[in-house]
Amino acid sequence: MIREAAKDHILLAAHRGVCGGNIPCNTLEAYQIALNQHADIVEIDVSITADRQLFVFHPGMEPFHLKQDRYIKDMPAREVEKLRFVNQDSTPTECEVERLDDVLDLLKGRCFVNVDKFWTAIPEISECIRRHGMADQVIVKGPVDSQTLNLLEQYAPDMPFMPLINQTDNITDELLKRHINYLGAEILFNSESAQTASDEYIETMHRKGLLLWVNSIIYDYRVQLVAGHSDDIGIVGRMDESWGWLANKGFDMIQTDWLLPVRLYFQAKGIKVK
Repeated sequence: MIREAAKDHILLAAHRGVCGGNIPCNTLEAYQIALNQHADIVEIDVSITADRQLFVFHPGMEPFHLKQDRYIKDMPAREVEKLRFVNQDSTPTECEVERLDDVLDLLKGRCFVNVDKFWTAIPEISECIRRHGMADQVIVKGPVDSQTLNLLEQYAPDMPFMPLINQTDNITDELLKRHINYLGAEILFNSESAQTASDEYIETMHRKGLLLWVNSIIYDYRVQLVAGHSDDIGIVGRMDESWGWLANKGFDMIQTDWLLPVRLYFQAKGIKVK
């Protein structure tokens, strides 16, 4: 399904949904906005509680998004259900930390779902995805260590998998031999001279039937994910240097924090989007 969709147009991924103002990220409200803005993919983060229950929250961000020092991994589910997000001014909202089941209910059949932090609880997350009948609607991400790959082969060999590959790809040939559904790679590069940013690499991956995901988002200005061709320069008007550059390179999926401006820019440039 995902490969077929990518043949027709660039797939735009909404990073943790679309948030801002009083709407926090990784909430049902943020995901509904992303759907309203026609996201091809919605990215979600998954946390697992001390009693092995799944919630949608970026692990480690509790002090910022919830204004508390306790972490979901150390809490039972009954306590997580009482938590509420704060907004961008650190003011409490009515937005709950949602169970993964409820998020999948919202997104089923409406977009693809990038399940981030999948590797932290592969058996539990895989079972939840299957329970919702969404094995062909997800993209599961993870590192390429032997433990992750072995668990992937055991619990989710059919689910579209994208490893994180930074600067140089030394793993694709091995992954193609594994009993997994290797969709392609989420690539990172801090320089245009990196192998993963080269035209040759992009063409080689496409010849192998693999897709390439890039992140125009910035979570730390000191860590460049696409050699500066980022959301930050695009949203202030240098769109050709950011989103335009990524599209012209031939990347198949772009994850952004500014979904609607990217879509409008691509439409104005005649770049095919949904």
